Amino acid sequence: MVESYSKNANHNMRRPVVKQEIVDFMRNRQMQVTGPLKELEDFARKENIPIIPHETAVFLDFIVGLYQPKNILEIGTAVGFSASLMATASPQAKVTTIDRYELMYSRAKANFERLGLADRITQLEGDAADILPTLEQGKYDFLFMDSAKAKYIEFFPYCMDVLEVGGVLMVDDIFQGGTILEDVMERPRRVRKIHRRLNMFLDLVQSDPTLKSTLLPLGDGVILIQKLEEKDFKYILEDL
Repeated sequence: MVESYSKNANHNMRRPVVKQEIVDFMRNRQMQVTGPLKELEDFARKENIPIIPHETAVFLDFIVGLYQPKNILEIGTAVGFSASLMATASPQAKVTTIDRYELMYSRAKANFERLGLADRITQLEGDAADILPTLEQGKYDFLFMDSAKAKYIEFFPYCMDVLEVGGVLMVDDIFQGGTILEDVMERPRRVRKIHRRLNMFLDLVQSDPTLKSTLLPLGDGVILIQKLEEKDFKYILEDL
């Protein structure tokens, strides 16, 4: 058991925002991943390592397979399940993935090698806040962000810098088990920063005319954001 995750994992990740019967249907009746990727998914579930739920994995596989991006950036590697899924769905893609934890970095590296994907997936170890500003602007056509929820609004301006016009940013775990709709003062003090920043993030991306977005009730919520034109969003960092 990976004790650090069992003690500190965000419980909202296990609170789907749709009826349980529908969740069960999506998780059990949709196509399952197979082979070594299935083994990796099962290992992560058993060890309580936070990876995307099956219904989100099915959608990610579908959208990446449909869109066929050439350069993918992921923020939040964990054990490498999502990066491997995207690399498999878009066989011509190069994937770059960022994680700050050395343990996850080493585990993901071993998994990429075992899956035969090491030559197509580049790992960057460190804080995304430090790494994102160093990446080539406009290089990536698909981004997947599944990291610290309070950091989404902080990472977003740099995501838009490195995303090409027409590209898509997919962000996971945005509903916080439905509590995102509650007044911030009704939330426990320890989660108010996450609550406030997630609401800031959602308000921004759903109102800015240079973006197009859609929300999906998969897992703990997903938002897809398309960049329609160039804009510098770093002004929002002054309000954090």
